[in-house]
Amino acid sequence: MKNMTTKGPRAARRTDALSKEVIVQAATEILDTGGEAALTFRALTRHLHTGYGAIYHRVANKSDLLAAAADGVIDRVVAGPAADAKPQEALRALALGLFDAIDAHPWVGAQLTREPWRPTLLEVYKSVAEQLQALDVPEEAVFDSAGALVNYILGVAGQNAANARVLAGAEVERDRLLAEIAAQWAKLDPVQHPWARGAAKRLPDHDDRAQFLAGVDLILAGIEAVNRGRGDLRAIASAARQDP
Repeated sequence: MKNMTTKGPRAARRTDALSKEVIVQAATEILDTGGEAALTFRALTRHLHTGYGAIYHRVANKSDLLAAAADGVIDRVVAGPAADAKPQEALRALALGLFDAIDAHPWVGAQLTREPWRPTLLEVYKSVAEQLQALDVPEEAVFDSAGALVNYILGVAGQNAANARVLAGAEVERDRLLAEIAAQWAKLDPVQHPWARGAAKRLPDHDDRAQFLAGVDLILAGIEAVNRGRGDLRAIASAARQDP
């Protein structure tokens, strides 16, 4: 009698047509679980129980898939703020929405940095610029103001997500790491590092999200100050640098 091996049950191959939206959603789930390295077309075929042809019919390559997944995440944020919200409230909501989205999907920040010309990022700038115009920011100041705000949002959100990945890889709790850093800062020379010694008292218990929003408010306050003075942002900065 022949020695027969028993194979496990094979997942049924799906027979329904795949839309690009379904493929992108599956890619997003893989990215959220394992990061960019986990997103392969083989992993995608297994996740969707389909063949390569069904996927290549809708998506050209991995770069196209990454871009589409990032677009989907950011598009939902841009469409989020209520239409009747005041401009400053809408900007704060947009900023927090992007921060939370990149925190939940760390790969998005890297993708936006890799392809800053994507239409989705243009929509972010468009939304920010429209709210700045609603705040009656002078037209000549909108370009620099929008750039400063968007660069701050994406930069801090991306760094926060990167820090979270480092902590996950090191298997070190955030509170413990911050406490260790604060202890080191507290021992620094008070003459050379007065800021660090003062910050050591607040570092262990600080909230990243609240600190991020405080930065947004500082930028908006600066933009409003320029608006009240009806001055050019660059001219004011130049005068500040020249003031003894």
